[in-house]
Amino acid sequence: MLDITFIRENPDIVRAAIKNKNRGDIDLDRLLTLADERKKLAGEISDLNQQKNANAKKFGPSLDEAAKAEILAEGTRVKESIAAAEEKYQTLEKELVALLVLLPNIPSADTPVGPDESGNKVIRQWGEKKIFSYTPKAHWDIGKDLGIIDSEKAVEVSGSRFTYIKGDLAMLEWALMNFAISVLTSRETLQKIIDTAGLSVSSKPFIPVIPPLMMRSSVMNRMARLDPIEDRFYLEKDDLVLIGSAEHTLGPIHMDQLLEEKELPLRYFAVTPAFRREAGAAGRDTRGILRLHQFDKMEMESFAIPEDGLAEQDLMVAIQEYLMQQLNLPYQVMAICTGDMGFPDQRQIDIETWMPGQDTYRETHTSDYIGGFQARRLNTKLKRQSGEKETVHMNDATAFSQRPLIAILENYQNEDGSVTVPEALRAYMGKDKIEKPAQ
Repeated sequence: MLDITFIRENPDIVRAAIKNKNRGDIDLDRLLTLADERKKLAGEISDLNQQKNANAKKFGPSLDEAAKAEILAEGTRVKESIAAAEEKYQTLEKELVALLVLLPNIPSADTPVGPDESGNKVIRQWGEKKIFSYTPKAHWDIGKDLGIIDSEKAVEVSGSRFTYIKGDLAMLEWALMNFAISVLTSRETLQKIIDTAGLSVSSKPFIPVIPPLMMRSSVMNRMARLDPIEDRFYLEKDDLVLIGSAEHTLGPIHMDQLLEEKELPLRYFAVTPAFRREAGAAGRDTRGILRLHQFDKMEMESFAIPEDGLAEQDLMVAIQEYLMQQLNLPYQVMAICTGDMGFPDQRQIDIETWMPGQDTYRETHTSDYIGGFQARRLNTKLKRQSGEKETVHMNDATAFSQRPLIAILENYQNEDGSVTVPEALRAYMGKDKIEKPAQ
């Protein structure tokens, strides 16, 4: 949620964000009128309460019955005026908040302006694409041939966009996650990443969390991640939503709390299933494991003082790049444009990894700098050492999902049908090659 003072002082910036983020027609003038009326009414309520208190002090033992009756009558009148004003205030507040929650976050100055994914910009590329002496296969064919992806049986059991990941591919996923855990929990490795990237941030490690997989719809809404609800698996009877990523329940971990400045940054990570209807992707990427209703994902979340918020995102991107470089997978870093970025995002940076079996880059990582937008809705505040209170700034980013498995299968495939295990994962995998099991 945007700060009302910021909206008053920067209406043109807010209007541009509404337009550039394709948020439709939001009546900003009505919102500002409501905010002014609410402010005026709050002052009137404060004055009435002062009158009530002053009137109560008029009572004394020397008053006659007529004077007491007059004071009581005045008290009744003021109470009725307060009740009417508070009722009007609540009505105004409800309409104002309904408009406020429609306003998207303001994109950062370096976010490209564009209508959709066509406006995204390549920031940099890393790695060399492998040249094959044969036509490389797509991961769905590799997985089927090796007996490690079984989408056909999953369709029978659960329907489309579900799959069984089996055998060595399951082991490879666990190897990925364990490798990432070793990085996120190591102050030494994080300092190395920080130094290489030329950043000036804390090397404080991430705290592992096992969070809930379901959350109240009201809290998902406070995270600004509920809409469109058609993309969520919603258990209406229980008013619970299955998370689409671990940040959905990591983000509210400090909801309605006041954090001390000396505690920050606070960094967390979790490995969870992610549940998504993918309602907007009908007919797209129906083969393989790229776009599923259920997949595993390791997510990072951080809470920082406002002046460190952007640097925290830069750290998360640097961690993502380090992980991919250790796997020696070619990738490109993308600045996501206004029309393609998330509703609560201030700056979104994605990593797209080269998939030779599909002859294209596909998104494998995302990082979202939210600023104070979510924290304001969650009432997560920071107490400065000076005693001043303000909104913390939040970030979330992918460490690994199942999509890098696709990149490994396609980039490390061999002509004989086997797949070489990246060197960085062999200690976790216990082998250096995935082969079809002997019959």
